[in-house]
This record gives sequence, C-alpha cells and structure tokens, in this order.
Amino acid sequence: MTYRGSLIRYKHKRLVASFFSRLLLPSIFILLFLFHHHSIKQIHWSELSLVNLAPLTNFHVNIPYFLLSLTVSLLLCLLICYAFIEFRMDSFKQLQHRQKIARMIIDNNWYESETVTQDSFFKDLSSSKTKEKLTHFPRIYYRMKTGYLHISVEITMGQNQEQLLRLEKKLETGLYCDLVDKELQDGFVEYILLYDTIGSRISIEEVKASDGRLQLMKNAYWEYDSLPHMLLAGGTGGGKSYFILTLIKSLLETDAILYILDPKNYDLADLASVIPNVYFKKEDMIACLNQFYELMMQRTTEMKQMDSYQTGQNYAALGLPAHFLIFDEYIAFMDMIGRESTEVMSKIKQIVMLGRQMGFFIILACQRPDAKHLGDGIRNQFMFRVTLGRMSPLGYSMMYGDIEKDFFNKRIEGRGYADSGYSVVSEFYSPLVPKHYDFLKEIGAVYQKRENNGAPSEALGASDC
Repeated sequence: MTYRGSLIRYKHKRLVASFFSRLLLPSIFILLFLFHHHSIKQIHWSELSLVNLAPLTNFHVNIPYFLLSLTVSLLLCLLICYAFIEFRMDSFKQLQHRQKIARMIIDNNWYESETVTQDSFFKDLSSSKTKEKLTHFPRIYYRMKTGYLHISVEITMGQNQEQLLRLEKKLETGLYCDLVDKELQDGFVEYILLYDTIGSRISIEEVKASDGRLQLMKNAYWEYDSLPHMLLAGGTGGGKSYFILTLIKSLLETDAILYILDPKNYDLADLASVIPNVYFKKEDMIACLNQFYELMMQRTTEMKQMDSYQTGQNYAALGLPAHFLIFDEYIAFMDMIGRESTEVMSKIKQIVMLGRQMGFFIILACQRPDAKHLGDGIRNQFMFRVTLGRMSPLGYSMMYGDIEKDFFNKRIEGRGYADSGYSVVSEFYSPLVPKHYDFLKEIGAVYQKRENNGAPSEALGASDC
C-alpha cells in the first residue's frame, strides 16, 4: 500500500470555512459559558422540559454585558485565526490547495451525478422536487512533503480521463506552484510541483560544484556531466551578469579550466586583472574558440591512449579536469564578426555535439537565442536553459519550444525560469548575491588559493589562447 496523501472530496469545496467553523465555534461557546456561568447556574435544569419552560424565566440577560462578552469572544477568535495563519502557514496553504482542487473538479464538471426525485413529507403524495446525487467523484490525493506538492490522480478510463491527464497549467496557475515532474504510475498519474520556489533560493556561498553537477537552488542542479552545456538568456537588469559571475566563482573552486569571452568588454572583461584566459578583442576571441576546439579533439586521442581507459568512460573517470567556455553576448559577437560567423558556428556545433565525454562544456549567454546564429539543431543541444528577467513570448518560445505553460514576470532581480534538462520548465531564482559583493576580489582570492595549493598550470587555466 502506498500512502498518497489526503483524498479530495466533494465537500471540500468549502474546506477553509468548514475548518475554521469547527475550530472556532467550540471556542465561542466556551467563552460565552465562562462569561455567563453564574446566570446559567441559576436555572433549575432538572425541572426544565418541553412543557415546563418556567425555569428559563430565572435567566436574566444583561444586554450590554452580553454584547461585551460576544465582542471579546469574536476578537479572541480572530486572534486564533491570525495565529493559525501566521504560525501554521503551510497547514493553511494545504487547506486552500485542497479546496481549490475540489472546486476545480466541480466547476469543470469532471464528476458524475444523477438527478433523483425527493420524497414528499407525506408518503402518499407525489413530489416534483429533485436533487443531484453524486455517483462518482475522481479520486485525487494531495500531499505536501519537503517543499513539494504531490498530487495523484486516479486513471479510470472514464469520460474525464483526458482532462485529468493534462492538469499542468491549471495546477501551476491555480496553486501558484511550478511543475517539476509528471510521473505515470500503475493506475495513477502523479504531478509533483515545487511549492514556495523563492524559499529554495540559496546564497552565492552555497553554490557548489561536485561530482559533475552544480547546485543552483536547494532543489535545482545543473548536471553538466550528463546534461551538458548551458544556454542563458535575459534582458538588461535581469541579473544575467551576476549569475555568470557566480558560475565562474563556483567552477573555479573545482579544478575546472575556464575560458571567458566578453565581446562587449563589460563586466566579464574586468576579470582579466585577476584570472587568465579572459578575452574581449575579436581576434583573441576567435583564436580562443579555435584552441578550445583543438584541445577537445586532442583530448579525444589522449583519453584513448591512457592505460585506464575503457570504452564509454568520460573525462571524470580518468581524473581529467573539465573545460568551460563562457561566452557572454554571443549574438552580438556573431554580428560583429560577419562572414567568419559560419566557421565559428561550425566549431560551436561540434563542441556541443562531442564535448560531453571529453569534458568540454559551453555556457552561452545572450539577450535572445535567435535561430540565425543558433541554427542546425545547435540550440537543442544546450540541455540546461535559463531565462532571467523579462522576456517576450517569442523569447520564451525560442528558449523552451512550444510548451503549455503560462509565464509571469515579477520584479525580482535574478528571477526567471529554467529547464534543467528534463523538458520541465520551472520558476528559477539565481543565487542571492549580497549588496556590495566584490566579485573581482572574491574570484581573485579563489584563483590565488588554487595557485597556492600547487595545482598544475593546466588545471589553473593558465594556457594561452
């Protein structure tokens, strides 16, 4: 037996009001009793009956005192409600979610019922009154666990099965969550949604790369060993530059070799003062890209000649460092080089097609991934895709293809959407960077620490392009 959570029922359409009624009504009666227990004691309850109401005449109500007691009781009830919502927010949200799911089923008529005739008070008289009798309500289970919502829907092959198998958009927008997985099980389809996405945001100091993957949120990783290459898009002010700098700092904390290209000579170009392999001139960037490609092809041969090499092994199994080409404003660079863009695109295509096993990865950033410079299926080879800041519907379509998802913009720097390689687009928050954080100083310190630890020159990324 598998525990799937709380069963959603028809009566849950008023679950919030029902819960607070059950919570507060006993409190009101208890408080009123405490206020008026002296008057209640004066009633001779043993003499009270339906035919003898005389004992109630001894009960005298002081109207101002009664109104005062009622007001105090109601205020105390409001305080209880506020305390429950404030300190038990997750429990309150669960009530809301279950109520919304019940109303979704009812409002869309995804249940079965029949009309029956009500019996008259007098059995020998016919009645024209009818009522709706519920014959089948879909079995939907709700469970909140470690920041995720698990919603399991039974597959019955009934008339509403098609709708119940496509609840992604309704659940995302209605519950204000993001779908992270949809799993077909025996007799059920389970929707897994991320609840309170912003609560999963981490700081820049928590971003760590290990075992071929880089943690970007509490529950979001870029698994570059298995899902290589990152495509990043975003407009001005969306937090794209800070996100790239965060990636650089975190990857430098491993033995990775970084090559950084900044055709607009902006933020990334400043890193040339603290680490090697940073380029912003046209000729230097083309030379760097060519050598990055040649190093990849050279490693292909070297790996096969290693004594410990076995078919299917990747660079990490042989103890080799990863190489990352971090390319900011890629579209601007392609427009800059003109005729040479065809050759550059060809090299990038081969890197994204062949680089995973050799450990050669690309992080490509642009404002919008136009097909002109990311054609021939190149764009589809970038397995991790991130958009930060405001994007147009066309921009989202270019990044994620035609998916059934409503995209919303929020005025939060570093907020956007991401597909971690599993074709599920979820809300994303880039790692939080404190105010006045000095990237040059911190990245320079990480590089110096590597140098002081005696890392080989190749692992420091010291080779010239």
